[in-house]
Amino acid sequence: MQTVDLKQQILEEVKPYFRQIDEVSEVNTLKILDSMRELRVSDAHFKPSTGYAYGDISREKLDELYAKIFKAEKALVRTQFVSGTHALATVLFGILRPDDELVSLTGAPYDTMQTVIGHAHESKGSLKEFGVSYRELPLIDGKVDIDGIKKIVTSKTKVALIQRSRGYSMRDSLMIEDIEKICAAVKKANPNCVTFIDNCYGEFVETREPVEVGADIIAGSLIKNIGGGLAPTGGYIVGRADLVELASYRLTAPGMGDELGASLGDPRLLYQGLFLAPHVTAQALKSAVFAAGLFNRLGYNTHPLLGDKRGDIIQAIELKTPEKLIAFCRAIQKYSPVDSFAAPEPWDMPGYEDQVIMAAGTFVQGASIELSADGPLRPPYAVYLQGGLTFEHAMLAILAAAEELSKL
Repeated sequence: MQTVDLKQQILEEVKPYFRQIDEVSEVNTLKILDSMRELRVSDAHFKPSTGYAYGDISREKLDELYAKIFKAEKALVRTQFVSGTHALATVLFGILRPDDELVSLTGAPYDTMQTVIGHAHESKGSLKEFGVSYRELPLIDGKVDIDGIKKIVTSKTKVALIQRSRGYSMRDSLMIEDIEKICAAVKKANPNCVTFIDNCYGEFVETREPVEVGADIIAGSLIKNIGGGLAPTGGYIVGRADLVELASYRLTAPGMGDELGASLGDPRLLYQGLFLAPHVTAQALKSAVFAAGLFNRLGYNTHPLLGDKRGDIIQAIELKTPEKLIAFCRAIQKYSPVDSFAAPEPWDMPGYEDQVIMAAGTFVQGASIELSADGPLRPPYAVYLQGGLTFEHAMLAILAAAEELSKL
């Protein structure tokens, strides 16, 4: 079947799912708009600051805005975070102390978090080196073992880590209703245990966020969903005021916390990106849904499937061979607006055990809310497709990837 004919068939199939995505985007856009209006965001908040930046109104208003949108007590939004993993590590090192216990309730975390924890393999500066113990609850058929939570979370457990997205795995991403059940089970086992959500790739996929259903603290990256494709770098932490404060002391220094940190560059991009984030996230979701329908029709195992519920923007496609994984990523790169002439190669990426190939011809380096595709060179040689500032661009690139695979 010619690609153009298959494209039209898939576009017809995805129409009802696209309508659902648009409805969620509308709700989240109104939520952000109302928050910006109520908090009186103005042009004055777009001015950068330098040095210590005491009394930086841009930084303070952005923190206030994130806290309101997430329905949290406090927020810490900073370009000083170099990645989502940095924001997550800041939370863990801020809360945990020697002899405390951390448990992961979603199986093994993704590769870069494993180096932060330090128990899967040795890594300098890890939580393990600081005397933090660690255990993890294996998934059952790709889902969280709710009944097993009462066995692994004890009176000794300080933090329960819950990863919302699939990471480099074929497991289900978590829906908000799943997170609500998990948090309730944790609190039943130990009311004092901190429920910590890795929210990367999950923002604005649904109309509620984890803090609204029982999470104590969450963290993520500004160059994924919530930055709207405009944030140049950074991360965020939102949640209980005392916990966010502890994290802020780890980001800066005890006694300084969130009262310092210059808004270098153009703070307007963080505000404008946040405003656009629900729409951009919807574009990414439509791209993922289209890819699921197309590649499943072509005989590939896709996860999630076309009609499945989604808790993140990631679409996994099992390609079975390293040659197909490389070809797929090179096709996405070729159809990127930036560095389209480059040919991605597998490489030893910091924080990952296996070589990783990554296509990311993005305006912001590594921004996975922009169309990107990557995966570790290990069975089942799955590619993880995410992002898309516009559905039109993503569709063209996805079709090009399908054409390349047909040649192998």
